[in-house]
Amino acid sequence: MPRQFSWIDQRLVRDRHIQGRSSHALALYLFLCTVADAQGLSYYSDTRLGEFLGLSGADLRAARSELRTAGLIAWQSPFYQVLSLERAAGSPPTAAPPPRIGEVRSAAELLRTIMQEGLQ
Repeated sequence: MPRQFSWIDQRLVRDRHIQGRSSHALALYLFLCTVADAQGLSYYSDTRLGEFLGLSGADLRAARSELRTAGLIAWQSPFYQVLSLERAAGSPPTAAPPPRIGEVRSAAELLRTIMQEGLQ
């Protein structure tokens, strides 16, 4: 494993934190999880985030607001912090994950699909 390896908490799906989130919010969350330090902290300017994610300033602000409202991130310019999923607003109790159906797909392929759906 690379020293900088990051991972995404499975409770994001299992506890349905991603349900109902926009593709822009999901892209921002994935980016922040990937670049965060051990405390979940990172800082990128709106301009740089927009460049990385292909988002306008308005789209980035909307995505950030959505994630903050959901309790998934904290933000005080210029700092972002990915929060523990235990702290996420309205977290339902942990339930058994839904059964998996279909083929295995890479994270990159899933993100491309999400981003394409957001453009439609």
